[in-house]
Amino acid sequence: MYRMTTSAYRPRNPGHDYYGRGTYLITLVVSGREQLLSSFSAMGIDALKEGNALTLTPLGEVVEQTWLRIPEAQVVHGNRVLIHACVCMPDHFHGVIEVLEPMEWSLGDIIQAFKAVCTSQWQKQMGMEASVNRPISVDLKGDKVPGWLREKALRHDNEGALIRSMSKKQRREYYALVGRNQRPLFDDNYDDTVCLDERHRQAMIAYVHDNPRRALLRKMLPDVMRRCLHVRIGNRSYGAFGNLFLLRWARKIQVQCHRRHPVTDQPYEETADYAGERQQWERAILEGCTVIVTPGISGGERLMKNECMKQGFPLIHLQKEPIGTFWKPERQRFEACANGSLLILAPWDIDTMGRVGTVPADSDYSRFHNLNTLAVEICAFDGDARIVG
Repeated sequence: MYRMTTSAYRPRNPGHDYYGRGTYLITLVVSGREQLLSSFSAMGIDALKEGNALTLTPLGEVVEQTWLRIPEAQVVHGNRVLIHACVCMPDHFHGVIEVLEPMEWSLGDIIQAFKAVCTSQWQKQMGMEASVNRPISVDLKGDKVPGWLREKALRHDNEGALIRSMSKKQRREYYALVGRNQRPLFDDNYDDTVCLDERHRQAMIAYVHDNPRRALLRKMLPDVMRRCLHVRIGNRSYGAFGNLFLLRWARKIQVQCHRRHPVTDQPYEETADYAGERQQWERAILEGCTVIVTPGISGGERLMKNECMKQGFPLIHLQKEPIGTFWKPERQRFEACANGSLLILAPWDIDTMGRVGTVPADSDYSRFHNLNTLAVEICAFDGDARIVG
């Protein structure tokens, strides 16, 4: 019988069995985004070579070694896990961990144990008082102590309640009271991505190893690797990542294809009509000053989108997924952005554009049709995008 996790973490995939076998990409963020784990050792082309971009701090070395020792630490608890990769970025950490057989611990328990060790080692390095298993009664001093804190401490034994027994909201209030020294090294929560298959696992590992290079490229190429949360284009707002200058190109051509030919019912990308249209698009690109605009939904649209990225042709790609504070594209689109040939746009409030026919506005069908409507607007846009935030 598996025990319930004591972690305050809410899993990203609530229906997933976090006690069973599986491989996960874990992301932890340093509290306050402080750059405590590493620094970029150099800038430029040479630094992009694998292993040359980052220099670990003493704390980063401890975090890395603690992660690599997880299998050994978990053996005593009867848990069999395997570590595949890790990287300590300046203000966050990525690691790939595999659970080899069903456990009595959950993945959340293992990650919380790792975080607790890292916090203890950091506080020891800094000469601070340990906060792991620290009773909150020691902080009941002065008139500014909130009533809930006194009540929580008094309700338990003489040593008082422990920090780990608090809710997330209570911990925030507690840390604001006692200061940074008592906060853990990492944020309360973390992100996990569940591996789907062997190809996905290899992609996870490659992503972790490639993370320093990706971060360095963003620093070296800020104009074409820019992330903007609110960009005003005409009467609409978008999230954006990439080369905003593509919006100012003289000619923008929409690529929109049916999924199937309206007459023959063949997949449209296999028809002579599609071949003719594609020749026209490629001819326009080679003539210069032309940007392809598409959401890349149907088979024909995807083929043209991928060809643009493969050949380095200018492309504006509209996607339905939002672009948030820490959002980054996958490798293929990331490389196209680094080459200056791609702008990714994610419209805000796409569901407010209305239903398509009788299909609700929040369905994929309506979203995809509305994205093509936005592609028409982008092609007609001839002004300057206004960055709001």
